[in-house]
Amino acid sequence: MKLILTCSNRYQLLVCANAIAFVGFGLLSTVAVAQMRSLYPAPSSHATIPTIIGQSRLLTYVLGAGDFLDIRVYGYEEFTGTQVILPDGTITLPLVGSMIAGDKTVAELTQVLTQRLNRILVNPVVTVSLNKLRPVRINVAGEVARPGPVQLQSLSPVNANGNINQVLFPTVSEAITLAGGITQDADIQQVVIKRYRPNGDAKPITINLWEALRSENTPGDPVLLDGDSVYIPRIVAAVAVADRRLLARATYSPKTVRVRVSGEVRTSGEIEVRPSSNLSSAIAIAGTTDKSQLKRVVLVRLRTDGKVERRELNLQDLADNEQVQEGDVLIVPKNTARNI
Repeated sequence: MKLILTCSNRYQLLVCANAIAFVGFGLLSTVAVAQMRSLYPAPSSHATIPTIIGQSRLLTYVLGAGDFLDIRVYGYEEFTGTQVILPDGTITLPLVGSMIAGDKTVAELTQVLTQRLNRILVNPVVTVSLNKLRPVRINVAGEVARPGPVQLQSLSPVNANGNINQVLFPTVSEAITLAGGITQDADIQQVVIKRYRPNGDAKPITINLWEALRSENTPGDPVLLDGDSVYIPRIVAAVAVADRRLLARATYSPKTVRVRVSGEVRTSGEIEVRPSSNLSSAIAIAGTTDKSQLKRVVLVRLRTDGKVERRELNLQDLADNEQVQEGDVLIVPKNTARNI
């Protein structure tokens, strides 16, 4: 029996060699292949799965456009290198051609790539790992200062230990902070997270961020993946004054709120104060004059029901318990009696 093979280039030579192995000429027996593979110290064909720090359970990362992948086929350098997933979700390899990588996990991509290479190679050992993660895009809606899509910093593996990459992912509090922080009417006890899944079977998850402020058994800050959405509903019941001040100091509250001070002050206009500040702090920042009538300061506030609230306050001692709110207007009148 004779076998005549014509091999005009390197890739055809590679195919010819594999053909010889398959027809059983004895040139590459199972033992011989194992001995050849021992020359290339390689891990198993299992994919590198990213572990998300700060989460008690392992979340499966779904690949998408912009992810950088390190692909290794041990013993075949022509298939080894870094690939970036294109906007259409594909990558391209020699002989294999274009293949879909988006909307797959690293393990799924490794399995598909191994199956494709099995057609032209003998028992290929394939390893796929994440080199650089794409930017994380999250949609934040509800009671936040600036609702809408936000893009968090592109993240990369920070450490490697065996077959596990430890990856830092953005959290719910980071996304809320980037959206400007929560409003004073936010119900952080019922924050809804909806996770993106290619098959669309993701169920909403409700978390309670309030426990992180009041309880010593602080729950973990949930991590987010690309395509997730966060919704913060409006609170129904009234919130105690002490709770409002605690909420204003939270990391996911805005750093400052804007208050407009006008009338008999040194600096009239819009100023920024901490959300836990009182009204006297805003007036002190604006500065009083010797003609300021602090006994009859007028507060104008737009309530959540759409009605305008107007009150007269005595802030003569510049000490009060009235917490500022975004959009408050303070009018300091002139002391006309003193002029007379």
